Amino acid sequence: MMTLGVLALQLVTIVVGAGGAHPSLAAAVAGAAAGDTIVVQAGVYREPAPIVISKSLHLIGRPGAILDGGGTHEILVLTADNIEVRGLVLRNTGFSYHEDRAAIHVAGGNGCRIEQNTLQDTFFAIYLASSSGCTIRGNVIRGNGSVREAATGNGIHLWSSREVTVAGNRISGHRDGIYLEFTHCADVRDNLSERNNRYGLHFMYSDSSQYRDNTFRGNGSGVAVMYTREVLMEGNRFEANRGSASYGLLLKEVQHPTLRRNTFWQNTTGLLADGADGLRAEGNRFEGNGWGIRLLGSTLDGRFSGNAFATNWFDVGVNGAGGGVVFTGNWWDSYRGWDLDGDGVGDVPHHPVRLFGMLVDRAPSALLLQRSLFVRLVDAAERAFPVLTPTAVTDPNPLMRPVVG
Repeated sequence: MMTLGVLALQLVTIVVGAGGAHPSLAAAVAGAAAGDTIVVQAGVYREPAPIVISKSLHLIGRPGAILDGGGTHEILVLTADNIEVRGLVLRNTGFSYHEDRAAIHVAGGNGCRIEQNTLQDTFFAIYLASSSGCTIRGNVIRGNGSVREAATGNGIHLWSSREVTVAGNRISGHRDGIYLEFTHCADVRDNLSERNNRYGLHFMYSDSSQYRDNTFRGNGSGVAVMYTREVLMEGNRFEANRGSASYGLLLKEVQHPTLRRNTFWQNTTGLLADGADGLRAEGNRFEGNGWGIRLLGSTLDGRFSGNAFATNWFDVGVNGAGGGVVFTGNWWDSYRGWDLDGDGVGDVPHHPVRLFGMLVDRAPSALLLQRSLFVRLVDAAERAFPVLTPTAVTDPNPLMRPVVG
């Protein structure tokens, strides 16, 4: 029986490029044995076809090592388990209307590690299909910058995968920065996804996943969560996602989502909830948005507590009675009540839905009157006699000071 020591001696390092045994990466892959390390020296490598890696290898790029797809094809296709791709520049795949062409395409491989690479001018950058236990970490991904959705794919695309970690990546210029579909138990954290055409993060049918400490900035829309159960979003920033139909976060037909310690800043709409059953929102900050929150009547059994609302044009908007959501113990900069017993909780309830906001919801052109004396008088009258705004949307315990920074 071969011992581990003998096996370790048989694993070799193969050098590609100047001074190496192989001028071609494809030839090095073909001649390598499972477990070997291939080191790619500085230079530009253009292969005539995708390089298929069907054995467990470590592919390491030295500074200046560039794999160029020539604008015609994928670059790396990983079909084995436990493949590592690190330190390479991958660029210029071209785009296709017929295939999901990617710089790195993982097809059924498990335990892959794709770390500290730079991906430039690609259609899809990193594409995982039917894979599990993979890590995508510390990559810089810049798309081709096309404004047409059909001309660019997603930065990181996961399909039918499990237990994938996506951490510390910087993604811009794609259709969706990060896209997940039928992917479960994903851990997406510490990423920056900005200036993408459609969404910074988009996922559907991806249950039991968590998204922590990411920033989604300046995208067509921030994040769309659809048809998913048991999702945790904590410590994220949804920033400057603006447009007539834009929002920081959309929850669409989602069951039991939890939002904790997120910041929604300067979005057209901070949070849009449509069919978000069992929503729990705690310790979030909604600041400087057009609408802090918009709740559709399909959202039931929701609860907002310990959140802070500051300098939004409208803190809360509803398209019905709003009885499916409870607000309690939040801080509102628009609250004009008092705290005679000094317990930090206002003595009179707060009604966060403005009458003028309801008018704007029905006739958006009325927004032109936002700063007029007439609107201030309407708001004052509604605060004194809240008879036209939904009575079900009331915070009976408004905080006198914010509990989130």
